[in-house]
Amino acid sequence: MAAAGVCCSSAREDVEKLSERCSLLCPDLYDRASRSSWGLKAVMVLLHVTFVGVIFLFDANLIRKTREEPWFTAVYVVVFVATLVQYFLTSGSSPGYVIDAIRAGNGSNTTYMKSPILKQSNSRNGNIISSTTQNQLERQSLYSISYWPKLVMDLYPPGSAIRNWTCTYCNIIQPPRAKHCHDCDKCVLQFDHHCVWLGACIGQGNHCRFWWYILEETILCVWTVVLYITFLHSEIVKAWWKDFIAVVLLALLLFCLIFLLLLLVFHSYLALTNQTTYEMVRRRRILYLRGIPEKVHPFSRGISKNLYTFCCPRASRYTLEAIPRMEELEVNYGMSIRVSHQPPSEL
Repeated sequence: MAAAGVCCSSAREDVEKLSERCSLLCPDLYDRASRSSWGLKAVMVLLHVTFVGVIFLFDANLIRKTREEPWFTAVYVVVFVATLVQYFLTSGSSPGYVIDAIRAGNGSNTTYMKSPILKQSNSRNGNIISSTTQNQLERQSLYSISYWPKLVMDLYPPGSAIRNWTCTYCNIIQPPRAKHCHDCDKCVLQFDHHCVWLGACIGQGNHCRFWWYILEETILCVWTVVLYITFLHSEIVKAWWKDFIAVVLLALLLFCLIFLLLLLVFHSYLALTNQTTYEMVRRRRILYLRGIPEKVHPFSRGISKNLYTFCCPRASRYTLEAIPRMEELEVNYGMSIRVSHQPPSEL
């Protein structure tokens, strides 16, 4: 019995050592949030492969056309691969976190660059890096030596209270258009939304990349729908179960296509008017938009400048926009804007 206990203890130690080595080589496998994110990506890739693979397996005419005109299938495969690559690039890109903007602007402070304040906790994912109290103390010490509070307050109209722009979750002073994402547990610059399918936030840093992903996904979906319709209308003899599977997949593709088209048009409109989904949906609850008519877009600089800002890389990775004064909006829109004096609501 004693020998068996020693063997079990030795085996347990060996397993723990092996687990530690594996965690160093593949840390994502030991993080619940990372495992969930990679599981989502695997599902998305599997869905794409299923929709595309079924039509190539069922349609004999498509296979024959591929042999006769390989360029047709080659272009389709390029679009398919490009869509998946864009999906991974978008899901892995940073939306532009406020804490990273503070770090970038305060780059001369090397102590801050290496500070553990940059490692925020995520209670929802179960990935606890440091205690909330410790993070708050570190952020408060950062503000005492940082330029950030003064810079942010200069972006708001005179008389704004700093407590209205301080995040109650991570104690960070938010610049205009920023919002705390509860899924990421961080404040995001120009927060648009948290995309469930990407498993990532969409903000200032990746909104354009998200638009390109939607465009590529829409093109791939349209092309695949055409292939399925062509297969169903073909005169070749095929089993009934192939028709049934093709009809079911085609219905799902049409549903996805409608959703993608609406999403593409909506985000194109946001890019043209320099808005975000959050600002458009929660306009009445946002303090700096309260009282401004819905047809007035305070951050818009015209279609051409809006597109340039949206598509072209900026000189600085993090760009902060000041809230325009009411006088400027009245001049630009040629109308009188009356500010309503409603009590502030919770952000």
